[in-house]
Amino acid sequence: MMEAKQGTSLYFIVKEKLHELIKAGKYKIGDQLPTESELCQEYDVSRTTIRLALQQLELEGHIQRIQGKGTFVSKPKIRESLTPNIRTFVEQMKDLGIASTSKVLELGVIPADYSLAEMLHVEEKDPLIKLVRIRYADNEPLQYATSYLPWRVAPGLITDDCTGSLFDLLRSKYKVDIYRTVESIEPILIEPLVSGHLEVPAGSPAFALESLTYNNQDQPVEYSYGIVRGDRFKFTMERFVK
Repeated sequence: MMEAKQGTSLYFIVKEKLHELIKAGKYKIGDQLPTESELCQEYDVSRTTIRLALQQLELEGHIQRIQGKGTFVSKPKIRESLTPNIRTFVEQMKDLGIASTSKVLELGVIPADYSLAEMLHVEEKDPLIKLVRIRYADNEPLQYATSYLPWRVAPGLITDDCTGSLFDLLRSKYKVDIYRTVESIEPILIEPLVSGHLEVPAGSPAFALESLTYNNQDQPVEYSYGIVRGDRFKFTMERFVK
């Protein structure tokens, strides 16, 4: 029977062994892993240990468990580096060699509520453009993104093609000089409405990306709230000692 070293959990050892096999190519993307019973026999451990190991692999994005079908090797997570430079979704995917597309779910004009009016420095009930899109990476839904812009910033946007980079469109057509963004990242669980669009079960882990964009006169020009699949995305940051 497999034994754990002092201070190391048995499930962690099994998880690491399975991860090494995935990295070595024994189990390739889309391959089905052995059943829990088969893994119990192979590693001579309990079913509880195997389940914990598989849960951890799933949380880390290495595998996907589909009820009634089995456990399969997932695609590697998409990495985004947290840098001081503003980079659009299209630019990020292009740098990674990934084809990006977008599907517009909603594009129209709404009155600003109190919260949006405060953030975008407009009066309550002033017209705002609302844009809701699904962002795809290699035809896989990755992000559910909602943007709000003051009408004065881009009055013709509701008739534009918004399937590409919104920032590029604002710069080229509406001469918006984007200067800075204030962004936050928060872990959440995906709600049923969004889960269907992202093709994951409700309650799946995700990142909520909130951003407020300013022009060169330090006026807010866009507020966005995006929900990114946690099983497909990873944020990295490089820091240096002074």
